[in-house]
Amino acid sequence: MISLSYLLKFLEEDTPFGDVTSEAVIPEGIRAKAVIIAKQEGIIAGVEEAKALFEHFWVEVGVRKRDGEEVKKGDTILELEGDARSILLVERTALNIMGRMSGIATEVRKLVEKVKAVNPKVRVAGTRKTLLKPIDKRAILIGGGEPHRFSLSDAILIKDNHLALVPLEEAIRRAKAFSVYKVVEVEVESLEDALKAAKAGADVVMLDNMSPAEIAETVEALKREGLRDRVKIEVSGGITPENIEEYAALDIDVISLGYITHSVKNFDVSLEIIGKL
Repeated sequence: MISLSYLLKFLEEDTPFGDVTSEAVIPEGIRAKAVIIAKQEGIIAGVEEAKALFEHFWVEVGVRKRDGEEVKKGDTILELEGDARSILLVERTALNIMGRMSGIATEVRKLVEKVKAVNPKVRVAGTRKTLLKPIDKRAILIGGGEPHRFSLSDAILIKDNHLALVPLEEAIRRAKAFSVYKVVEVEVESLEDALKAAKAGADVVMLDNMSPAEIAETVEALKREGLRDRVKIEVSGGITPENIEEYAALDIDVISLGYITHSVKNFDVSLEIIGKL
């Protein structure tokens, strides 16, 4: 689960001076019962995070659907009992977290199922295209995907802007010398550079913005040179739910997509007060 201190920052942003509406309208000390329900079908995520936030304010939480489970419209996810003001204080932050995480998890699960049906060995990964890394990376995992790098500190990924300053082979040599513990990945856009990267000792070669035909040609070239088994092949760029199966059918290892975090569609969840206790 994501740390409570991280989650509380979102709540602090939403309630810098408390919930003035509830404080003005709801008498102090009223206890209430509420439920959080799914308003659509999909994969639920963020349950543990919502639970932690409510429990921090002494709201009792009953979990009816756990992270990673399929839900249908109308399903109860959480049951809540506690101080009415506390429930309403946490409401929107908890729903926002669950909505975003469930949206990501639902989309990732769909993609993973499509890919596995074509090629069980290929993994679906996210990218760093998000400012909400703890939330988004955990949602990707819940959906069955790979989070990719969590930060710039996790692994070495040599991209085009690095190669604009340092030649490819030299960049890889420097990266390998820098640490024996860090994976070295290189982003390339041509067959020639893919061969150079593999020969220079890259652990992962990312084929960026290449068509399925170009990727197939590159993989065959790596095989001819006896290099295919020495590298993991990741493909990225221009991949969508509509064409992902074309890429999955190739002899590759990972498909990474930025849109699953930077263009996530929120999953609809709602909190409803059932009544007083």
